[in-house]
Amino acid sequence: MEIRSLHDTGFATLFNAFSRAFADYEVQINELQLQTMLTRRGYLPKLSFGAFDGDELVAFTLNGNGLFGGIPTAYDTGTGTLAAYRGQGLATKIFEHSIPYLREAGIRQYLLEVLQHNTKAVSVYRNLGFEVSREFNYFMQANEKVNAIMTKPSHAYSIREVDVAACQSASGFCDFYPSWQNSFESIGRAADDFLCFGAFIENRLIGYCIFESASGDVTQLAVAPTYRRKGIGTALLHETLSRNKYATAKVINTDTTCVDITDFLKARNIELKGQQFEMIKTL
Repeated sequence: MEIRSLHDTGFATLFNAFSRAFADYEVQINELQLQTMLTRRGYLPKLSFGAFDGDELVAFTLNGNGLFGGIPTAYDTGTGTLAAYRGQGLATKIFEHSIPYLREAGIRQYLLEVLQHNTKAVSVYRNLGFEVSREFNYFMQANEKVNAIMTKPSHAYSIREVDVAACQSASGFCDFYPSWQNSFESIGRAADDFLCFGAFIENRLIGYCIFESASGDVTQLAVAPTYRRKGIGTALLHETLSRNKYATAKVINTDTTCVDITDFLKARNIELKGQQFEMIKTL
């Protein structure tokens, strides 16, 4: 068994290992979806590592690289182990092996998200020195079950496509700092995969939604506080659903302390499916 960088590991090998490691998960992803996910999350092969049994990749941690809160950060895009190799502590060994390389590359913190019900993984990360920074909800619902019925607006507004820059100029509408995969830096890595809609009164932007139509991922949805509860958010959601190429709408990693977004999604019948911890370790 040897742990080494994934710099020279081809995508086909990576996809094969990823598929086998997560074969027991409810949601499966294809090659294009994995490639899209890696691009969006800033995957950097030379700072990612795997355990090899001969030539076979049997465990891995795929690290993203970028800024988070202005700090150079490594992000755990995916950690997995083939079923036959579990129970050997390979994930911990890979992580510990990676630390000197991450520090040498100027990384100052390591960020990850983990499902709260995965208590074994949470315990491993705590033992490695990670601390919970935030708690996230994730919501999902079949398109046809989402309640995005338009009502008569109290203000005359229009919905039209905008670019990412327009949304970023209105990022102050958000009540919490987006998670890694929902940040503007991540969106910018795969900007062509997103649709952006703005809500306008005359020419003034009062709300926006950023949406990945291939996956059904509602990445950001925000309305200026003065214009909330007036149908603006529902109108933006309605527009995204009309363009959704995926059977399900997903809203991943909303801050559990943000009551407004939680209430809005529940009122739209987008069901709370679970919760995650965001965890950070200073390197």
